[in-house]
Amino acid sequence: MKALVLSGGKGTRLRPLTHTMAKQLVPVANQPILGYVMRHLAEAGLTDVGVIVAPETEAEVRSYLADGARWGLSITFIPQAEPLGLAHAVKTARPFLQDAPFVMYLGDNLLGTGLSEALARFRSEGADALIFLKEVADPRAFGVAVLDETGRIRRLVEKPKDPPSNLALVGVYLFSPRIHEAIDRIRPSWRNELEITDAIQALIEAGGKVQGEVLEGWWLDTGKKDDILAANSTVLDDYAERRILGDVDAASRIEGRVTVAAGAEIRNSTIRGPAVVGESARITDAFIGPFSSIGPGSRVVDSVVEHSVLLEGAAVEGIPRLEDSLVGRHATVRRSDGRRQALRLAVGDHCLVEI
Repeated sequence: MKALVLSGGKGTRLRPLTHTMAKQLVPVANQPILGYVMRHLAEAGLTDVGVIVAPETEAEVRSYLADGARWGLSITFIPQAEPLGLAHAVKTARPFLQDAPFVMYLGDNLLGTGLSEALARFRSEGADALIFLKEVADPRAFGVAVLDETGRIRRLVEKPKDPPSNLALVGVYLFSPRIHEAIDRIRPSWRNELEITDAIQALIEAGGKVQGEVLEGWWLDTGKKDDILAANSTVLDDYAERRILGDVDAASRIEGRVTVAAGAEIRNSTIRGPAVVGESARITDAFIGPFSSIGPGSRVVDSVVEHSVLLEGAAVEGIPRLEDSLVGRHATVRRSDGRRQALRLAVGDHCLVEI
């Protein structure tokens, strides 16, 4: 069995971060989202992984994943010139996939559960497809599945105005080779994309056995700023551990499940977990509150930071309270030393500033 990870797309909902980095590489708890995907594949015993990459972000994704050895994987990179739909990505990957069954995993999704049980069910039931689903409050923003009493998918509807169920497709799919025949039968949608929902529906209509796997644990789509913050909180809550590898002076306090990476320095500060501080970060005269991730090489001075994500090299200086915030790589948020009360900002495209 092979795996196909989608790491293309333009990440427009996460701009301005994704002007300069792939959305799948945005860190959650100081680890790129794509790292969690690779770990899930490795834990399920999958080793042969194809990764769909876009021209704009291919170099960065290749640099991070390398040959996949750190996860025990063998990675093949598959360029996709344009993002023309999930089914188009499968079509593009056909030379890699050949006639093997495969897992397709969207690289900007985070799941609170692994793949092993679903793989076992897929194999034992002889399914042509097994689709991960999750109950959501507002299904109108998703592809929605209708199941029968046996858990078999009877119908899929893409972003319905009047949803027939509250079961959303979450971006993890298990397919037999029959999906290729179904993709060959569909035509581009109104968005000029080959939709995977259309392909799955074609598979159902051809008599294919398409099962639903309803997730009991959490699922997070990391497409927007608030999604990243929610994902960061959830992952820290589940996985954070107390591990102090950096240099913490006697005037500082580390409370609860806090990871301080090697090379980090904590001076006259309090860090309350769950939280993580990356390598070579500097925390001075500061308070870092729960559900915060301080990226490698970041600096927090004379400030309070809570429920926030600071990416690599970010700086927060002299800020009485920063919360619910996402600060990009090498960005600086600081209080002016001047006596004037006016705000002075350098704000790029697609930014949000709330005063």
